[in-house]
Amino acid sequence: MKKRKSQKNGLVIVLSAPSGCGKTTVERHLLRTVRRLRRSISATTRARRKGERHGRDYFFFTKKTFQEKIKSNYFLEWARVFSEYYGTPRKSVTDTLQSGFDILLTIDVQGARKIRRKVKSATFIFLLPPSVAQLKKRLIKRGTDTSKEIQKRLRQAKSEMKQSRLYDYIIVNDSLSCVVKTIRDIIQKERL
Repeated sequence: MKKRKSQKNGLVIVLSAPSGCGKTTVERHLLRTVRRLRRSISATTRARRKGERHGRDYFFFTKKTFQEKIKSNYFLEWARVFSEYYGTPRKSVTDTLQSGFDILLTIDVQGARKIRRKVKSATFIFLLPPSVAQLKKRLIKRGTDTSKEIQKRLRQAKSEMKQSRLYDYIIVNDSLSCVVKTIRDIIQKERL
């Protein structure tokens, strides 16, 4: 049985999905429509994509700086994904929760497993693509990866989808409005 948060602290909501499944789009819609929900800004060593800004989209660190932050216990969780590092800064999560806001961590399955061990009251939501073929179309349309990288991401996606059974909720992302409404309902239920 899950432990419940105290009334004054917020919820930790973990959202995971294979690369290209639409988790960033879902995240944006949730943040616009759910009161008291804040986004955890992850740190990464990957290169910035066009239009991304440090401190808004991610905290962009060199590998050396990231590794120093690992040693100093800066991260609540961290993982190496596709030869790059990703992590969740501990202090921003703690500060957000203590301010009474819920926090949304949009992270991969490795990070989610670590959060599950550390935050017993967290709620875990996994987004599935309508099909692997649809996921491939989304990755191609995104235009940020080579065909070799897309194949690598598809193999990784199949592995991640097998781990979806470890989540509290599994949602097929075939309609943005339905997915956002379902997650809003889940958040409301978990707050109660």
